[in-house]
Amino acid sequence: MKWRRVKAIVVKESLQIVRDPRSLMIALLIPLLQMFLLGYGISLDIKQIPLCAYDNEGSQTSQDLLRRFSASPYFSLQGQATSYAEVGRSLDDGRCSIAIVIPSGFSKRLNDTGQGLVQALLDATDTNNASLAAGYASAVIASYSAAAQLQTIEQRGASVQTLTPVEVRARVWFNEDMVSRNFIIPGVVALVMAIIGSQLSSLTIAREWERGTMELLVSTPIQPLELMLGKLLPYFVVGMVDACICLALAVFWFEVPFRGTLSALFFTTGLFLTVVLCIGYYVSVSIRSQVGASQVALLLTMLPTTLLSGFSFPIDQMPTAVQAVTYIVSGRYYVTILKALFLKGAPWGELAPPIFCLALYAAAMVLLAARAFRKTLD
Repeated sequence: MKWRRVKAIVVKESLQIVRDPRSLMIALLIPLLQMFLLGYGISLDIKQIPLCAYDNEGSQTSQDLLRRFSASPYFSLQGQATSYAEVGRSLDDGRCSIAIVIPSGFSKRLNDTGQGLVQALLDATDTNNASLAAGYASAVIASYSAAAQLQTIEQRGASVQTLTPVEVRARVWFNEDMVSRNFIIPGVVALVMAIIGSQLSSLTIAREWERGTMELLVSTPIQPLELMLGKLLPYFVVGMVDACICLALAVFWFEVPFRGTLSALFFTTGLFLTVVLCIGYYVSVSIRSQVGASQVALLLTMLPTTLLSGFSFPIDQMPTAVQAVTYIVSGRYYVTILKALFLKGAPWGELAPPIFCLALYAAAMVLLAARAFRKTLD
């Protein structure tokens, strides 16, 4: 391998990037747009859930419970219904996602037995939101129930100390404020890098075929490995610049805590970028249309990174067969590394298994991409 030939291809491809507005748009604008759209558009924090209530008792006790819901940041009381049928219509029309029905005799049963019965009706067309709303409602009711029991026991002259012989004091690690953005943004960085890397490199060889310059390229003495390095090195530099932009936005704009080391961050980012660039290059060699190559490269990188990397859905909750498939998705290892670096501040030793798998993946893709190009016009 002669570096003089590699340098010539690097210069040629760099000039192509500067002269091609589409490549510049992909390289500079799309990462910014994706970070802002995905960073602000994806959130697992659900607040101000529309709630309607039907208080069939109308006592001070039942109204106290409804005031607990009104004071919660997770619910927005839309009004109180006057009948059970009105509650059903509110759920049907989409005016509320959850309805609380307090039956008559609620306060009497609560005072006599210490237990009250409240019905919660949920719109489960979105099962995730319904599950979260049910959990939030249970927490509000449990808090009110505990306070009511304390008041009842104190009125009867019993000791409050006997109420809670075991007390749980939870302490949250790694994501202390329980902000879903801190969990999502590292995955967004991986998704952006996968899309940008594959899209940039998927146009390299396909462009030569469409513009009729492949004959000139084949007639040169350049070797397949030299061609691959010359084609991908400029995009690797552009990809690392985009990575710096995305990571800076994650830390300084979205205020995601970063507790790891920069050396581990950039080393693993370089490995992942090598993987997606080689995937795009391999597709570009195999498909001679720029549009077709970009679409296939997007399919091979964006979808697995979105669905099978742990970014959108937890891997341990997937079926066993699907969990096995995730081991061949490079995004799985990169997303794991990013979350460990950002939130846990994991040292090199703890990151060794995913880094080794990602490095093995990168080496295999480099070998596959280098052997894909053949100096023929067939």
